[in-house]
Amino acid sequence: MSTTDEAVIIQFYQAFQRLDAEAMMACYTDDVVFSDPAFGTLLGSDAADMWRMLTARAKGLSLTFDQVQAANGEGAAHWVATYPFTQTGRTVVNSVRARFVLRDGRICEHHDHFDLWRWARQALGMPGLLLGWSPLVKNKVRRQALKALRAYQAGRVGQP
Repeated sequence: MSTTDEAVIIQFYQAFQRLDAEAMMACYTDDVVFSDPAFGTLLGSDAADMWRMLTARAKGLSLTFDQVQAANGEGAAHWVATYPFTQTGRTVVNSVRARFVLRDGRICEHHDHFDLWRWARQALGMPGLLLGWSPLVKNKVRRQALKALRAYQAGRVGQP
């Protein structure tokens, strides 16, 4: 087990618990590759801005993490975020499996996996229950997530 790599993953989630996006980004390489079912694949500054946006907008977020492990430049963790979904006010409990690739003591790949249909049922209610499994809803969630990210980035123009 690589204690350095494990420590970086722990630091990442501790920063997330504090909603400290800059400390989260200090755990990433500049060329990080991030992916999840909601945003798809984000590279470098897009991944950083996604975390900045999510932590800045987080209201009532509770985050726990466990099962952190790392060896041979790879790592994994399990985390659970509980929060009210902004658009509906419905409570979401999202259980996420994370997989990492680490290079020189920093995260260069971060892949989150969760059940988007389960998320949609919680976040959207009946429409999510009935259609959350469909490519139509999955694509709409991704479009809305990316639209929110681009609007956030446009509002940050000229900011560090």
